[in-house]
Amino acid sequence: MKLSPLQMSRYQYNPKLPGMLRNGISEICVQNGSATESVADQEKIKALFPNTYGKNEITFKKGQNTSAAKKQVVGVILSGGQAPGGHNVICGLYDALKATDAENVLYGFKGGPSGLLEDDYIIFDDDYINQYRNTGGFDIIGSGRTKLESEEQFAVVAEVCKKHGITAIVIIGGDDSNTNAAVLAEYFAANNTGVQVIGCPKTIDGDLKNEDIECSFGFDTATKTYSEMIGNIGRDANSAKKYWHFVKVMGRSASHVALECALETQPNICLIGEEVAAKKMSLSEIANYIADSVANRAAKGWNFGVAIIPEGIVEFVPEFSVLIAEINELLAGEKTEAFNALPTWKDKYDFIENGLTKESMAVFAILPESIQQQLFLERDPHGNVQVSLIESEKLFSELVKNNLAARKAEGTYKGKFTPIHHFFGYEGRCAFPSNFDADYCYSLGYNAFMLIQYGYTGYLSKVSNLSKPAEEWVAGGMPITKMMNIERRNGKDKPVIRKALVELDGKPFKYFEERRAEWAVETCYTYPGAIQYYGPSEVCDLTTRTLSLEQE
Repeated sequence: MKLSPLQMSRYQYNPKLPGMLRNGISEICVQNGSATESVADQEKIKALFPNTYGKNEITFKKGQNTSAAKKQVVGVILSGGQAPGGHNVICGLYDALKATDAENVLYGFKGGPSGLLEDDYIIFDDDYINQYRNTGGFDIIGSGRTKLESEEQFAVVAEVCKKHGITAIVIIGGDDSNTNAAVLAEYFAANNTGVQVIGCPKTIDGDLKNEDIECSFGFDTATKTYSEMIGNIGRDANSAKKYWHFVKVMGRSASHVALECALETQPNICLIGEEVAAKKMSLSEIANYIADSVANRAAKGWNFGVAIIPEGIVEFVPEFSVLIAEINELLAGEKTEAFNALPTWKDKYDFIENGLTKESMAVFAILPESIQQQLFLERDPHGNVQVSLIESEKLFSELVKNNLAARKAEGTYKGKFTPIHHFFGYEGRCAFPSNFDADYCYSLGYNAFMLIQYGYTGYLSKVSNLSKPAEEWVAGGMPITKMMNIERRNGKDKPVIRKALVELDGKPFKYFEERRAEWAVETCYTYPGAIQYYGPSEVCDLTTRTLSLEQE
């Protein structure tokens, strides 16, 4: 197989570590911080995690290593959707493990958590690891979405660990995966298995963050990749001057990706779901807001523009959320089969009209027929509408088209509106990691092994001060339970890591809010270009606009 020049070159890149991790394993000691408590529901979380709750945050610093010397046999899994840099987490973990003792062993369990349950693994060596350094994707061992949440599963994992003499498991994943890591750590501690569990924060959606976890890995590379394409589209729009581009980007539960791409490219429109929810905006109000930009630009002779739409935007629209809830109830249980048996869409429409409230039917009626039908596609495993299947970029362009048609009939709009649709999702999940993500991920993996070496469990690998050069990054760990609260899931109260939403009083949103009125009317596009790997640090090692604004 012939490799590309960039691929060959990236193999040779040496990721930068935080200063205190560069001293050598023997010169890293622990500084204890304060005890922790969960972000909410403290008594309930404490009761669920009696063996791992309330532990101290810790920071690594230069000093004599006081950890007990013992052979470490570590297992690692990749869990959930791909994110650039995952390979480097494993490489950093492997290098730290081998630097401590060449006899240490790293097992990679294949296909995510199911690899642990099925005892499907590979034992890493130098030749295998070196093929994946600084590369995108999760193909080193694959990933999966199996959840580790039942006592039966935990018992199986414990047996697999006992069989191989595994002393620790590292789970690389998002909020759900690290919630599972916390529950698994508690089980292992309660049953005196001697197996530690460490998590690493991954998600390109950016919603696994807080005052401790400044950024989840993959967010930097993914948003840079999307921003390059949005910048290209902006330049094309300004060249052709005849299309409105509606660009949907990843982000089911939060609008961090959309906001970061807007900060990078300055589009005419960017919807922020959290603002839509806070202002209780209706579909019609959102359509009117976009149509205002289209009409104002048309008045200048500019029948083109760029609008960024978060993937999960409709879930933030209050009236749409009510509609979804009613549809879920309408098709509960055996009613789905009765609905699917109806021969025509007209028959199904009558069924829907008879089953919805007057208010929700009014919302349903204004939707384009293609979107109406998408709401009744295959249910998820819990029988609910799969909102991710809704083409929100097409929904809003159609609503805007209808709004403009009404304006044209009134004589208040004379422009042309020709929409083009895009969805940027998979394109950013496996890109070559930026220098930032390559460095950050390698540090997370290296740091994860230090947490194992010092005997911690139920902790998340933590690297902070990320807006500074890597030399000034701070490595340590925080108990996963600190991030948890109780949420209602499938009719039951469950401990979960709280998702981080866009803060409407935060600096990134305020920066956007102060400028978007000008962007809506003028052509202010910026063009980030491709990710740069070589050259001046101010070009190659840039972090996201979001993080730099937050850390000002």
